[in-house]
Amino acid sequence: MSDPVSHDDLEAQAAAATSLQKAAAIMARLRAPGGCPWDREQTFDSIKPYTLEETYEVFDAIERRAWPELKDELGDLLLQVLFYAQMATEAGYFDLRDVAENLHAKLIRRHPHVFGDAQATDSSAVLRNWEQIKVEEKKAANSEASLLDGIPRSMAATLEATKLGSKAAKVGFDWPDANGLFAKLAEEIAELRAEIERDDADRVEAEFGDLLFTAMNLARHLKVDAESALRRSNAKFRARFAAMELAAGGAAALQALPAEELERLWEEAKATEHKNEPKHEGTLSA
Repeated sequence: MSDPVSHDDLEAQAAAATSLQKAAAIMARLRAPGGCPWDREQTFDSIKPYTLEETYEVFDAIERRAWPELKDELGDLLLQVLFYAQMATEAGYFDLRDVAENLHAKLIRRHPHVFGDAQATDSSAVLRNWEQIKVEEKKAANSEASLLDGIPRSMAATLEATKLGSKAAKVGFDWPDANGLFAKLAEEIAELRAEIERDDADRVEAEFGDLLFTAMNLARHLKVDAESALRRSNAKFRARFAAMELAAGGAAALQALPAEELERLWEEAKATEHKNEPKHEGTLSA
């Protein structure tokens, strides 16, 4: 069993609960008759895009180690939870207390090494226990449940693809190593080119999706977080493009340049970027 919670911890938890109650009350007031017209008009579907946006803003603050901003962004993300819970309360589905109680029970149930007699000496054992408990939960809820049912279709497509591949790998349905995935990438590229030649927009989208799915599985085999990797490339593109604008004399001047000059500025930005990269002893800059 875990050690008892200290008095200071209990006081902090009580203060947090009070603050959460105040925030929930404000949300209820905004949705009530006479409240905010915009908040009252919102639905589960209309709020979804904001939830995704706020999630990525949390990611961005963490990546930049912008801790004061992270505090604000976490508040914005919490607002999404309060919004959904208030709308669910109004519809009679559940309320915020149900959400918290469900989470409370799940945390205890999935941490038997803390709240029960199970043993877990390292994080790998914890993850194995966690996955096994999830499987048992699914069995209890639906004896015919698929192994993939626990992966929401609503999550970001890159993350969904990674989790689907990981789940399938648990039953041995996977490439033995990354080498097979490089060959699969080449195969998918060839199939995409063929559909482009046929000028079938629907098939082009389907084959492009297959290419991305294979890339996500390659990332999994290489132990690369695909989302972080793409965000890193996005940041690199932003920096290089900004360097191009600076060299051209501004965004308007950049727009007036021919393609050949744009390519030259891009290569200059890349060269400057590599020149400014820290050199490591015994290695050559790529």
